[in-house]
Amino acid sequence: MDNIDKELLKEIASLEKAPEGAYNIRKNGQGIERKVTENINIVTKEGVSGIDIYVKENTKFDIVHIPVIITESGLTDVVYNDFHIGENANVIIIAGCGIHNDHEKDSRHDGIHRFFLEKNAKVRYIEKHYGEGKGTGKKILNPVTEVYLKEGANLEMESTQIKGVDSTIRVTKGELGKDTNFVVTEKILTHGKQYAETEFDVNLNGENASTHVTSRSVATEKSKQKFISKIYGNTKCYAHVECDSIIKDEGKVQAIPEITANDIDANLIHEAAIGKIAGEQLMKLMTLGLSEKEAEEAIINGFLK
Repeated sequence: MDNIDKELLKEIASLEKAPEGAYNIRKNGQGIERKVTENINIVTKEGVSGIDIYVKENTKFDIVHIPVIITESGLTDVVYNDFHIGENANVIIIAGCGIHNDHEKDSRHDGIHRFFLEKNAKVRYIEKHYGEGKGTGKKILNPVTEVYLKEGANLEMESTQIKGVDSTIRVTKGELGKDTNFVVTEKILTHGKQYAETEFDVNLNGENASTHVTSRSVATEKSKQKFISKIYGNTKCYAHVECDSIIKDEGKVQAIPEITANDIDANLIHEAAIGKIAGEQLMKLMTLGLSEKEAEEAIINGFLK
């Protein structure tokens, strides 16, 4: 790998050398490095681009890295990754994609990830998306995440769009069984004429299933964002969705909530707040010696932390 590859891996997965544990690194549509362990196996799919990751039952606190990097202008990369998490396993999965584009053609990555968690399995899933490069070609990322939780399973998802992504459509779907929990924390920053769309579609099918979705976003300059949430309570369950956004300059944010209670004991809550940076916040920081621009950056960084 060259220096550009290494910098991209550092941005999206905090990798400066080969990680311990299992990993699969993908570059420009091809797997370039892989390691499996006693408890975690990674198998290349047949007939379609992607991998299957198998985590043995009762595996505890192992980490899997599956980052993707793109440095080829004009490339469209589509990958299908399935995660099979055994009963009572507890693992961390670190994914994400970084695109470097110095030319005029668009570079695009569509990652379709499906998670199948067996009874009482637990996963913490972390993904970061990042774009860079001096070319006019766009950096496009369209992640799809599907989550299937069996009884007692728990999945915590942290999704961050750092910067530099020109266009993204992010779809997250969930099918939740009895006593399951699906927690999502999303952070997005857009600038220029960038566009970001997020859609959550979660079915709470099992008794006492729960989900908590928190989306924090900042739209600056002429960028646009759309947040769509569809939550279906099909039994005794609980859901809480929060969408908090800051707009600056000519930025635009649209929030579209849809919550459907199909059972008398479904408890569903949706909250949305969109607004500019408060003047009193700016003034407070400016009295400490910061310029207006520095104060705005400090508030945005704190909001997205």
